[in-house]
Amino acid sequence: EVTEKLEEVVMIWIKQLRQVIMESEQMRREADDIGPSAELEYWKTRMSSFNSLLDEIRSSRVKKIISILQAARSKTLKQWKELDGSITIAANEAKDNVRYLYTLDKFFSPLAKASPVTMMEYIPSLMNTVCMIYCTSLYYNTSECMTSLLLKITNQMINTCKTYLCEG
Repeated sequence: EVTEKLEEVVMIWIKQLRQVIMESEQMRREADDIGPSAELEYWKTRMSSFNSLLDEIRSSRVKKIISILQAARSKTLKQWKELDGSITIAANEAKDNVRYLYTLDKFFSPLAKASPVTMMEYIPSLMNTVCMIYCTSLYYNTSECMTSLLLKITNQMINTCKTYLCEG
C-alpha cells in the first residue's frame, strides 16, 4: 500500500517533469531584432531552471522515496531514470552554453554602443570567439545555434548603425 502511494507520487513528478522537458524543447519565439545578449539571458534562465530541478531530484526526500521504490522493484523507476537523465543532459547543455556565451559577453556592450567604424575593430575578435565556440562546444556547435547567434549579432550591429544614423 505504501509502495502504491509512493508510485502515485512519483508518477505525478514524472508527468510534471515531462511537461517541463516538453516546454523546454518547443520553438523559441523571439522578436526579429533582438541582440546576442538575449541569447545569454535565455541560457542563464534555462540553466537556473534545470539546476533547480536537479537540486530537487537529488534532494534527500526524493532519494528516500526512490530507494524505497528500488527495494520494492517498482516499474515506475525506469521512466524516472530516463527523465533524470534527460534533465541532467538539459542542465549540462545550459551550463555549457552559458560558459561559452559568457566569452562573447565582452563584445556585446561595444557592439551596442560603438560607432559603425569603432564597431569594426571588434569584429575579428568576435568572429574568432564564435569560431572557438563552434569548434569546442559540446552542445552549441549546431547550425541552428550558430545561425541564431550570428543573426542576433547582426541584429545588434544593424540596430547600432540605425541609432548612429538617426543621431548623426
